[in-house]
Amino acid sequence: MEPSWKDSIYRQREELAGMLREPLAQLAKQCVPVWGDRDRLNAVLLEGFPSIPYCTYLYVVGTDAVQICDNVGTAGLMPGHYQRNRAERPYMQEAMPAWGFLLSDAYISLDAQRPSLTALQVIAADAGTLGYLGADFDLRRLPVTSALYQEPGDWRQVKGDPAIRSTLFQQTRIESPMDRNMQKALSILEELLTVRGIFQCQIHFSSSQAIIWTIDDPLRYRILDQEVLKDPNICLVYPPRPYPADAAIPRTDIARVLDGMRALRLVDTTIYLRTASLNIINGMVSLTFSCDGSHYMRYDEFLAKGAAFWTGISA
Repeated sequence: MEPSWKDSIYRQREELAGMLREPLAQLAKQCVPVWGDRDRLNAVLLEGFPSIPYCTYLYVVGTDAVQICDNVGTAGLMPGHYQRNRAERPYMQEAMPAWGFLLSDAYISLDAQRPSLTALQVIAADAGTLGYLGADFDLRRLPVTSALYQEPGDWRQVKGDPAIRSTLFQQTRIESPMDRNMQKALSILEELLTVRGIFQCQIHFSSSQAIIWTIDDPLRYRILDQEVLKDPNICLVYPPRPYPADAAIPRTDIARVLDGMRALRLVDTTIYLRTASLNIINGMVSLTFSCDGSHYMRYDEFLAKGAAFWTGISA
């Protein structure tokens, strides 16, 4: 089973925690003898800052979450944060584990408004907990050590705008230019997908356009409007390319997928397909119906369902 995005986050956090736990624990011990002395705490943090990898800011707060020193960053001291109350910040709302180290969930920073996270290390003396050493991290500066997760192929349903859904039975499909030219348009798209290096296609039936991505230029999309979708000459613009060996959708099934989309567009005048897409590399198909509900699934699962099934669940 491929790891999910949550699995990837977990592994990334585990590696980051392993990198930070020991140096923060050592620095926290150095704060105990100078506790309560702003200047001496600043000096300890300034000296220890280089030992905390990828850190943006260091600071110390008491058990009441009020800061008792200045922020320390790459530029040195930042006095504006002395006596700042951090009690409402997300990392102060999380429960501290028994082992005295917390790596917070990611949050949006107040100043830069960027994804960040904070590590908190308990500062303890013989009498008990004195406070916490805080280390803030900008996610842009953190290394990504885990592999990018694969999008799962499980069937996923997403409900759309309730306002559209509530008026579903008050609307009727109006024939679009693409509806009147459906067979020619889909034949052109089949040619582009199977022979001309197009690996992803998003079809907007109601507005009579298709958006395509090419293997030769995958970072830019191209829009085929209703005029283009009536003209087979467009195929001359895209040079022939071998069908990708790693494509998840067999070349012979592209026409079947497009024909299934055509059927869902025309099967009913109330519940009908507005937008659909397919990606031949990951084998995924998406469908968005007139009720604004969307479905994401593997192409073979899509082919296994008939038009009556889809209009039934979309209602």
